[in-house]
Amino acid sequence: MKRVGAAILLAGAATVAPLAGTAAAADGPRAQNVLNCRTEAIGKQGWAHCTNNTDQAVAFRVTVVCGVGFDGSGEWVTLNPGASGSSGFECGELSTGAGSVSWEEG
Repeated sequence: MKRVGAAILLAGAATVAPLAGTAAAADGPRAQNVLNCRTEAIGKQGWAHCTNNTDQAVAFRVTVVCGVGFDGSGEWVTLNPGASGSSGFECGELSTGAGSVSWEEG
């Protein structure tokens, strides 16, 4: 049973291989973050406070590394041009606390 599953997985993996000439596009530069943000860690909480200085709406959320606990992300927040806002996440009870705090835009 396991061998059949492995064979199916391998066949499926072969169908998603990139076509010739497309690898360069996949390895191209990623978009830079456009929001002005500052982050902070207070105990088990991590926060990203951001301002949108662009001319279009941008969404973001905080991402927090939680020591020995599960890492997590806050709620998505959409900022209109000129607006400011915050996204936060609290690490679980068994965590040693918020270590690294950053944000992602999307």
